[in-house]
Amino acid sequence: MNEWPSDQSGNRYGRGSGADPEAARAMPQVRRSAGGYPRSEPPLPPQMSPRRGTVPPQSQGYDDFDSYDSGYNTGQVYGDGGGRGHGGDGYDGPGDGYGSRPRPRWGRRIKLTVLTLVALLLIASVATYFWADGKVRREVDLSKVIDRPEAGDGTNYLIVGSDSREGMSAEDKKKLHTGSAEGKRTDSMMILHDGSNGPTLISLPRDSDVEIPSFVGSDSGKKYAGTGRHTKLNAAYAEDGPELLVRTVEFNTKLHIDHYVEIGFAGFANIVDAIGGVEMDIPKGFKDKDSGADFQAGKQTLDGQQALAFVRTRHAFATQDLERTKNQQKFLAALASQTATPGTILNPFKLYPTMGAGLDTLITDKDMSLWDLGQMFFAMKGVTGGEGKSMNMPVSGSNGGNLVWDKAKLQQLVGQLKNDEKVTVSGD
Repeated sequence: MNEWPSDQSGNRYGRGSGADPEAARAMPQVRRSAGGYPRSEPPLPPQMSPRRGTVPPQSQGYDDFDSYDSGYNTGQVYGDGGGRGHGGDGYDGPGDGYGSRPRPRWGRRIKLTVLTLVALLLIASVATYFWADGKVRREVDLSKVIDRPEAGDGTNYLIVGSDSREGMSAEDKKKLHTGSAEGKRTDSMMILHDGSNGPTLISLPRDSDVEIPSFVGSDSGKKYAGTGRHTKLNAAYAEDGPELLVRTVEFNTKLHIDHYVEIGFAGFANIVDAIGGVEMDIPKGFKDKDSGADFQAGKQTLDGQQALAFVRTRHAFATQDLERTKNQQKFLAALASQTATPGTILNPFKLYPTMGAGLDTLITDKDMSLWDLGQMFFAMKGVTGGEGKSMNMPVSGSNGGNLVWDKAKLQQLVGQLKNDEKVTVSGD
C-alpha cells in the first residue's frame, strides 16, 4: 500500500519539493495512529532545528488536502542533503553553517617524524654498542706485567697478528695454507702510536734479537728472574703468551704499552671477505709455495685467502722478514682505509658482518674499550691518509740470524714518541 499522498496533478512529492534529487529536502514526520492512518507531528522550535534557521520557509505542497498536514512546512531536514555547503554541491565554503575541516599541521608531523627517527637511531646505536662490546674477548691482563716504564704522551698499541688456527676446519687450514701446528705464534708485531702529531706505525720484525727480562708467569704467578738470555722476539710470545711479549717489548724499547690487540688467521681473512676484498697495487709480482702467494704486478682486489698469503709471504724476498713487515703495513693501512667508508659504516648489511668477523677472533687487554678500538682503527687509517708515518724498527745488523736494533736511533725514536713529537727517525 502506498502511504505517500498524491496531489490531483499527479505529483507525488508535492508542489514545494522541486525536481532536484540532490537538493536538501524537508521530510515529513509521519507516525501511524492506532487506526493505521498517518498523523502529523508538531514542528520543532527554530533553535532545535538541525540547520537553525538556514533553510528558508517552504510552501505547503498539499493545499488541496486541508485534512492532511505533510509536515513539509516544518523545515525539518534529514541528513545533509546529499552534500556539504551551499546547495548540497559537496564543497565547503565560508558562511555555509558548517565547520571547515582543520588544515593538516605539517610542522607538527615533521617534528614527530624527526623525533621518531632520532629515537630509533639512538636505540639502534645503543644496541649495536652492547652487541659489539659483548663480542670483544678481553683476555690479556696487563696488570701482571712488572717493572713497567713510565707512560708518556699519546697512546701506544701493540698490535699482534698470530698464526692461531682457532675455529678453523681442516678444509680452511688447507685452503689458507696455514698448516696444522698446535699452539700460537706471532706472525707480525707492530707498535701504533696515536698522538697529537699524527699516528706512527712501527713494525717489529719477528726475528728481532731481544733480551728476555724477569717476568711473572701469566698462569702460575711465579716470578722468573732475568738471566740475560737473548732470543727472537716471537719466542717471547710462544714462551708465556701476550703478557711476556708486552714485558719484553717494554724492556727492550723502554716504551710503555697502553693496549694490546691480537687477531688470528681466520678473523683476518673473514674481515677482508666481509668488506668485499681490499684493493692493492703490487709493484712486483711474486710467488711463495709456503704461503700460497701467486701475484702479478699491478692493481688488484685481494680476497681473504689472497690477503692472508700476501701478509705472510717472506721466502719470496731477499730481505725476508723486513720486506714482509712492509707489506703488512701497506695492507693493514689499505684495509683500514677501505673499511672506514660511508659505504661500509652506513650500510648495516656490510657493517655488521665486518664487525662480527673482526670481533669474533679479536683478543685485547682487559682495559680496552670500544672507544679505544675505534681510536686505534682510525689512527691506522690515518697512516695511509697522509696524516701519519709507517716504518720498520731501525736495524744496525744481525746476530746469529737475528736482527739487531739500532740503539741510537731507537733511543731517539722512543724519546719522540714519549713526548708526542713528530717522528723524524727513519727505519729500514
